[in-house]
Amino acid sequence: MTDPRYLYAVCRPWNAPIQVDLRGVAGAPPKELRHGSLVAVVSTVPARDFEGEALRAHLADPQWRADLVRSHEAVVAALTTVTTPLPVRPGAVFPDDSAVRVLLAAEGDRLDRVLDRLADRVEWEVTVTVAAADAAQVDEADPVRELHDRLSTLADAARLDPPGRFGTPAGPVEPVLLRAAYLVPRGACEEFVEAVEHHRADRGARRGPQVSLSGPWAPYSFTPAPYGDD
Repeated sequence: MTDPRYLYAVCRPWNAPIQVDLRGVAGAPPKELRHGSLVAVVSTVPARDFEGEALRAHLADPQWRADLVRSHEAVVAALTTVTTPLPVRPGAVFPDDSAVRVLLAAEGDRLDRVLDRLADRVEWEVTVTVAAADAAQVDEADPVRELHDRLSTLADAARLDPPGRFGTPAGPVEPVLLRAAYLVPRGACEEFVEAVEHHRADRGARRGPQVSLSGPWAPYSFTPAPYGDD
């Protein structure tokens, strides 16, 4: 019996070397499956853990799923250093290489369009929070909007997490003033990071909202399940 194939992402072919000792889900090294202009990045996983009821039971285990997601994201992160991966949601398993190629053949035109839209772009995430003790004294709607507007000019797209508003929502221990993802051309990344740092510097040592920046990531927020929309 052939062991299943675990799918991480779909990409265009790349030329730069990828991490030599990279290991994916279940400790297996990822490999490339090419079909036309597309590359599927997969690894072999044991059937005993990744088929039928066994897989469903594992996915119901929070620790097992967390380990899977961590390994999945490590591969996608490595791909992001050499190409623009179209990440697949964690847990996509196919019977064999042929089944993956059937997906590429059936969805090739759509995948090409999504990859065209995302080419040479990465995702940055920005979160602005305020300590609960300071929330009542903070009126940051305008500065936060200014930050979002400035970052949006450097990005091709932006997505705000619900409720997607500026202000201090009630309830959280650290109320969130802004949580957003930005799709940024690689050539604009330095300016994007500098804009965030400039906002922090303007605030100096004043109490109030704290800005956190993470990335660059593969464009997860801009590729809805399972591998993007048009």
